[in-house]
Amino acid sequence: MKKVEDYVRSIPDFPEPGIIFRDITTILQDPDGLKLAVDGLLERLKDVEYDVVVGPESRGFIFGVPVAYERHKGFIPVRKKGKLPCETISVKYDLEYGSAELEIHKDALKPGQKVVIIDDLLATGGTMEAIIKLVEKLGGEVVRICFVMELAGLKGRERLKDYSVESLVVYDGK
Repeated sequence: MKKVEDYVRSIPDFPEPGIIFRDITTILQDPDGLKLAVDGLLERLKDVEYDVVVGPESRGFIFGVPVAYERHKGFIPVRKKGKLPCETISVKYDLEYGSAELEIHKDALKPGQKVVIIDDLLATGGTMEAIIKLVEKLGGEVVRICFVMELAGLKGRERLKDYSVESLVVYDGK
């Protein structure tokens, strides 16, 4: 039987020499790959008590919504600045080359809600750290963070050491 990693396309030297790009589109386009990924995330959450799923655009939407749907939970989007129509709170964070800003609706969470955050990839952990800040600023409690893939060589898990982190596939390198 195939595993999730069997559906990941690895592209050497993209976006620059020495980098291996792990492409999730090959998971998404194959019904068996997509089912394995979503089922794997659901399995990582089977004993977790939570109220809502939070996911960043755009790939957190892809994997977070089917989990929320299957478990009859709400889904809360985290978006780039200027994309949400109502009052928001935001957080700026550093990227490898520059900075970015994420937003969440101010009324998206109620204080005390238990939150699962789902995204496609854990690299340096900076984006996830920013999402956690948004959730906690609204009074939410992050009870689990799930990724489809993790690039262990970038040490993102170390930035998230105070949280329960699960990844379906872990690659040693960057």
